Amino acid sequence: MNVVIVESPAKAKTINKYLGSDYTVLASYGHVRDLPAKDGSVRPDEDFAMDWEVDGKAAKRLSDIAQAVKGSDKLILATDPDREGEAISWHVLQVLKEKRALKSQPVERVVFNAVTKQAVLDAMRNPRIIDADLVDAYLARRALDYLVGFTLSPVLWRKLPGARSAGRVQSVALRLICDRELEIETFVAQEYWSIVARLATPAAEEFDARVVGFSGQKLGRLDVKTGGEATRIKEMLERASFRVAGVESKPVRRNPFPPFTTSTLQQAANYALGLSASRTMQTAQRLYEGVDIGGETVGLITYMRTDGVQIAPEGIAGIRKVIGQDFGDKYLPERPRLYETKAKNAQEAHEAIRPTDLSRRPRDVARYLDTEQARLYELIWKRAVASQMEAAVLERTTVDIVAEGGGERCDLRATGSVVRFDGFLALYSEGRDDEEDEEGRRLPSMKEKDALARRKITADQHFTEPPPRFTEATLVKKMEELGIGRPSTYAATLQVLRDREYVVLDKRRLIPQDKGRLVIAFLESFFQRYVEYGFTADLEESLDKISAGELSWKDVLRRFWQDFHAAIEGTRELRVGQVLEAIDTLLAPHIFPAKADGADPRACPSCGGGRLSLKLGKFGAFIGCSNYPECRFTRQLQASNGEGDGADGSAGDGVRVLGTDPATGQPVTVRPGRFGPYLQVGEGEKPKRASLPKGWDAATIDLERALALLDLPREVGTHPETGKPIQAGIGRFGPFVLHDGKYANLPSAEEVFTVGINRAVAVLAEKASRGSGRSTPAALKELGEHPTLGGPVTVRDGRYGAYVSHGKVNATLPKGMDPQSVGMDVAVALLAEKAGKTPAKPVRGRAAKPAAAAPAKPKSDAAAKPKAVPAAKSKASAKGDKATAASSGAAAKPAPRKRASGA
Repeated sequence: MNVVIVESPAKAKTINKYLGSDYTVLASYGHVRDLPAKDGSVRPDEDFAMDWEVDGKAAKRLSDIAQAVKGSDKLILATDPDREGEAISWHVLQVLKEKRALKSQPVERVVFNAVTKQAVLDAMRNPRIIDADLVDAYLARRALDYLVGFTLSPVLWRKLPGARSAGRVQSVALRLICDRELEIETFVAQEYWSIVARLATPAAEEFDARVVGFSGQKLGRLDVKTGGEATRIKEMLERASFRVAGVESKPVRRNPFPPFTTSTLQQAANYALGLSASRTMQTAQRLYEGVDIGGETVGLITYMRTDGVQIAPEGIAGIRKVIGQDFGDKYLPERPRLYETKAKNAQEAHEAIRPTDLSRRPRDVARYLDTEQARLYELIWKRAVASQMEAAVLERTTVDIVAEGGGERCDLRATGSVVRFDGFLALYSEGRDDEEDEEGRRLPSMKEKDALARRKITADQHFTEPPPRFTEATLVKKMEELGIGRPSTYAATLQVLRDREYVVLDKRRLIPQDKGRLVIAFLESFFQRYVEYGFTADLEESLDKISAGELSWKDVLRRFWQDFHAAIEGTRELRVGQVLEAIDTLLAPHIFPAKADGADPRACPSCGGGRLSLKLGKFGAFIGCSNYPECRFTRQLQASNGEGDGADGSAGDGVRVLGTDPATGQPVTVRPGRFGPYLQVGEGEKPKRASLPKGWDAATIDLERALALLDLPREVGTHPETGKPIQAGIGRFGPFVLHDGKYANLPSAEEVFTVGINRAVAVLAEKASRGSGRSTPAALKELGEHPTLGGPVTVRDGRYGAYVSHGKVNATLPKGMDPQSVGMDVAVALLAEKAGKTPAKPVRGRAAKPAAAAPAKPKSDAAAKPKAVPAAKSKASAKGDKATAASSGAAAKPAPRKRASGA
């Protein structure tokens, strides 16, 4: 009997079918060991010796694996074909050696890029040994992440109370987001004017032309800066005659996009499907590991963690066959297309992401997949096929026009392009908002010296806009361009930033929160080198060289630790006051933005004579007056929008004016309240108010969303059976739909504003089918079997919000977490934390044993010593408390992971 080890049970089930009865395929459920969450797990003074600890949930699985291996003929390690997969195989092998489960059995390492029968059988025929260089690169990365997190985070806690933690990659990603926000805050809009002439050809066909020059001077998009200049040009054009100076038409070839890598898949799925990076990877993982297609379990896509853009020859052959069948020979290039990656530090050991069998068209497999899987598979299939199709051919036409009159001359230009041959565009086009796309804008036929008739001249005022906030897609793209982190770790890195509330996701935009900006300001002030983009990218390059056998992993660690340790030591004498002063200066554009009237933004609005600056209190940083305690003015870090900063709370002290309610003409404000932020219209005894739903940020809400919230409940429509209205709103127990006095919960507040009549009727019917008793809410999402304990894990919507459930254990989702984005890893971690906090219940029928009474102490002793922990507190409960305390910072032990976070 041969024992095969893979990561996941789904993968084990699929591969077991391929290999037959001579093989036993067992799952490790991801990593089985990790560095203990305590100081000393990596010891630089002992040449970076590392201690490993078997995860509690993995212990039984490893025992089962060891038992199976003892009676086996061969051990085959078949984990994923990347650095993390190599590390998992190495960890399993080390544990088996410690358990003395291996005797004379040979140990083989096999890798396959797709979970298909052919790929698996080919891998079995070509075994190798564990790649020591890949393992060394993993050890170096893990040690670096540990040393940064467990050394830097305590400095943060001491010098910047309220900060949670810092990480090697996560901090640099956070800096990108914060730097972009600073650009937006310091952006100064510039006025500019555009002048457009509506003209007509001799055949009376109309088109638009833009001014590009005046009086012999070229004019760019921003060069007409005032209304006076624009009026002068417009008046000249209104009395000028127009003629065609030249027409140029030329074909332009647009080549297809390369097939997906990990990062480009995350970007495209975000643009096209609205999926987060983590959701994309979870869905792709299921497509890779295997789906039941008509009674046969098969992997639908190749390995989804890759930097490579090449496709294997058999994949290209399959693609070319599909192109010929579905589109015809004119869409098929003479030779296959070859691609090279442009990403910095890319590793091209694996081929790009593609379907394992191109003949499985999206329409053929959709009925076997859930909605997200089907949409993602279609995206991957289209991109892979399009990558080998002919280029699109466009004809781009440029018409130069001269306007003359009153001794002055103005130059105009009209452009347009039409598709002459659609090529790959017949199948795939990303269609992003930021792409300039003139396809279909056809110009009428014109020739040189044609006279043109003037129809209308318009001059429009514009203002330049700040750069947009990052989305997950654009941030992943930027990180890849800079060589920060690895595509396989981006999803986990972004999730860490959200979990720690350093950033929030609003309308798919990443917005840094004050606690995140404070952390970055601290790091930039005192650890600048370690949040520099170039330094982080160079470190990634060193890890790649370790993988290639070009560098020693301990040499890389020694060089890093020498400088990093010196930087840490340099902060020992650093006072909190110095930290606040440095951060106050660095964040001044954010916390003290310039006022429209030119007044001093640091002047205290309450006492007039004091100066505002950054302070630190029991609950974190805030803005306070230098005249304290005489003046007790305070506010949050983010300033109001300038309508006033009064200490009475009328338009300051955290109150922010969003705009004017068009129905009443009263100001709409967002205000801090005892039970959280709320909206208010106007003033008076009973102004209209609405609490902000869970996950909504008072700092980023705009007038449009505020008015929508204040207008709740909204009428969805009329119930088709009863003829009575259905309303949607947000109440004491969360978002709901209401019909005929009966309520049914909605999974998210956002759905209140978008739910249609069909969805509302279905939700109400589902609620009615469950009855009126306290039954378990229907699952919003089924995650599958618990990886260690068995039994289904689900996401449900309860009276107090969404939660994950397994057996009798329920764990509430963290604030702001989307129920639909929760994966098995997150669910298992939340359930484990909840189980650790829950005290053991006494066995039914037996009374709990009373705790022994503590001996009496003299009053003087009692006063001198802290209170003892109650004797009734069990050891198990104490361990749970210890685990809970450890989970709050970077020094916390991470939940069992299928992949390393890279953060």
